[in-house]
Amino acid sequence: MTENTNRNAKADEIDSKELAQRVAILKRFKTLLTQQRDRFKTYLNLLDKQQGVIESGNAEDLLTYVDIEEKIVADIFSIQKVIDPLEEMYYSVVSNHDQQKIQPGTGASNENQEEVPTLKASLEKLKNEAVIRSTRNKELLSKRMLELRSEIKALRSNPYAAKIRGGFTNSNTASIVDING
Repeated sequence: MTENTNRNAKADEIDSKELAQRVAILKRFKTLLTQQRDRFKTYLNLLDKQQGVIESGNAEDLLTYVDIEEKIVADIFSIQKVIDPLEEMYYSVVSNHDQQKIQPGTGASNENQEEVPTLKASLEKLKNEAVIRSTRNKELLSKRMLELRSEIKALRSNPYAAKIRGGFTNSNTASIVDING
């Protein structure tokens, strides 16, 4: 009978180790989802500011925002590279959890597990909003570039501007001046 008790104790020990692993995976997954959600919020704020810069036409500020945007997007993708395998681990743990119910008071509360779908839904909503705002900014930027091209074309076809340029680059004028007199 003591042999049977030892086997049950080992099974409980394995279950508690597995449970600790599940809890760690869940917590890490939630942390990464929260970090990515925060990055998307930062990205959305940046896109709003970038819209104002595009409309004002300040090229230097726009370049700064584009650089910051590239860094934030790279950060989002690097977090996503970690989230993907962790998400697979999480869902494999959740499917195992459905087969073996985790006991209350063990640290893997249902509210923690219920937060993950909420975080994922929030994250998906932010992703969609980022796509919409990014597309809007691209359209604004394209429109602004068309306006600038039209202005440049108008300046080039301006007859007064051609005479002024021609005055400085006219090849019929003397290029050597005799100062010896």
